[in-house]
Amino acid sequence: MRKSSRFTYSIPTFCSALLITACSSQPVQPPPAPAPVAPKVFSGDQMLRDSQGIAQLGSRWQEGKQKVDKGQTLQRQGQAQIDEGQLLIDEGQKIMRESEEGYKTLKQ
Repeated sequence: MRKSSRFTYSIPTFCSALLITACSSQPVQPPPAPAPVAPKVFSGDQMLRDSQGIAQLGSRWQEGKQKVDKGQTLQRQGQAQIDEGQLLIDEGQKIMRESEEGYKTLKQ
């Protein structure tokens, strides 16, 4: 004799109900594609104005680049002078200490 449970009978019933529900739903429509953009036709005057604007932007960029380069050069030179100044200060302080020590030794 074969044992059967309610669970064995309920699985096919559940799957059938799920399949019927899935088939009866509305199909999902993809979003509409955007309309193709027609290429813009430029007049000769418009192209000339645009090219002059682009040339002006290019020259402004070059001017900016030159300023950046000059600023970086000045910073490097300034840093070199700062380093040189620090060496002079250190050397001067060393000489001052040695002189003070020599003076103290003479006083004793």
